[in-house]
Amino acid sequence: MTGNTRQTLRLRIHGVRETAKITHAMELIAAARMRRAEQRAIDARPYAGQLAELMRITLGQTASSQEHPFFARPDDGVALVIHITADKGLCGGLNSRLNHMLAEFILARGSGVRVITVGRKGRDFALRYHLNLIAEFPGLGDTPSVARLRPLCRLTRGLFVRGDIDRVYLCYPRYEGVMSQHPTLQQMLPVAAPGTRSEAPGEAVFEPEPVRFLEHLFVRYVEAGVYHACVEMVASEHSARMVAMHSATESARDLVAEMTVELHRSRQAAVTEEICDVTAGAESLLRGGAHE
Repeated sequence: MTGNTRQTLRLRIHGVRETAKITHAMELIAAARMRRAEQRAIDARPYAGQLAELMRITLGQTASSQEHPFFARPDDGVALVIHITADKGLCGGLNSRLNHMLAEFILARGSGVRVITVGRKGRDFALRYHLNLIAEFPGLGDTPSVARLRPLCRLTRGLFVRGDIDRVYLCYPRYEGVMSQHPTLQQMLPVAAPGTRSEAPGEAVFEPEPVRFLEHLFVRYVEAGVYHACVEMVASEHSARMVAMHSATESARDLVAEMTVELHRSRQAAVTEEICDVTAGAESLLRGGAHE
């Protein structure tokens, strides 16, 4: 190995070490953000679950629940998918798995699927493959709030109430742990009501009457569902990025170790070659002096 080659190898080692420093810093940042996002996702689950249960209880107490315009929709009607992805990459295969799930759903259902994206990665996917994208909401950040999500919820409710869409699905990753983020496609609307009044979870007294109460509850239900999916997305994004950056840091360190060994071997070979040259020259001088 020549001197220029060794110099190139030294530059590569330096570059990979600097990259490892960056990925390690990104790992630490993602870990700190993940802990906060994880708590928000866990805290949002009971509220969203209880609101969904309250919707079902209210439907069970409503004699005309099966014909209510909020809930009685055809199975083969127009579907809307709220596709929630990250704004940034470097989080393993999280975004690609979500995009793959959306593509499979559209292929299985055929035509009549509209898409609203939350996050730039989902928007880029929808534009690249010419999906029926009707709205986009990028840049929600690490702490999405109900106030920031309200325009999305208002748009979704308006489309559903007017009858422009018949089904609403949430496509998001459910946070299950640091090493596991499960892509989920969950139907949010219409709400599945109990088959009969006797199947309702319990009796309740409503003021005002259940039908009017449903209209107010409907707003909170949509907001809670979208917010819950978004905070699950944030927790999944940071955990996936932490794992990806940890893996990148370890790979960079392994590569530095391999290149360092190669550099040492090259240096040792060069030193050995120089010693051999010096020894050969000294022997030649000795032989020449002996002949004289």
